[in-house]
Amino acid sequence: MDRYQNTRQPDWEWWSVLWDDPKAVLETLDIRPGESIADVGAGNGYFTLPGAEIADPATVYAIDIDQELLDELEAATDRRGCSNVRTIQGDARELRRLLPASVDVVLLANTFHGIESPAVFAQQAYESLTPGGRLIVLNWRDRPPKATQVAGSPRGPPHDLRTPPEETIERLSTAPFASFQTVAVPPHHYGVICER
Repeated sequence: MDRYQNTRQPDWEWWSVLWDDPKAVLETLDIRPGESIADVGAGNGYFTLPGAEIADPATVYAIDIDQELLDELEAATDRRGCSNVRTIQGDARELRRLLPASVDVVLLANTFHGIESPAVFAQQAYESLTPGGRLIVLNWRDRPPKATQVAGSPRGPPHDLRTPPEETIERLSTAPFASFQTVAVPPHHYGVICER
């Protein structure tokens, strides 16, 4: 967990300052209606719930190693009457085993810097996807934290843990994805879309 230093799970209010419309962020990342999603490192569900709205009636699997955060997410799904979210406690390096079925999208938002074995994760994501499915990594830009301020404070992982898009693609290309695309996600992120 050392790689997650200075990146504790922000609350929903903090996320909304960074992205006031998480559904629009997912649409920028090419999340499409009716697609099943595995939201890896889902935390308390800032992207899970809008993802479930886009995916409905398909299932969104919210996967996180922290059961307390998943409990928060389950409470939020109950409050919103969201019936297509399923939480799974577990490690992303065992993604294929954790998922009950292949999915159209594996989403990894804001946590790529903490993946200890990117090659293992990339292969697990690849094997978890349907043919033509996509691994989508939302990542902090390779800038010092003082240049990525949110609500007046530097945020995001330490600079030495951030990777430019080319390096992220290199780390993910150990799995046999057919193509890679990079998209800008303002103000401080980019997305890499890896198609199976």
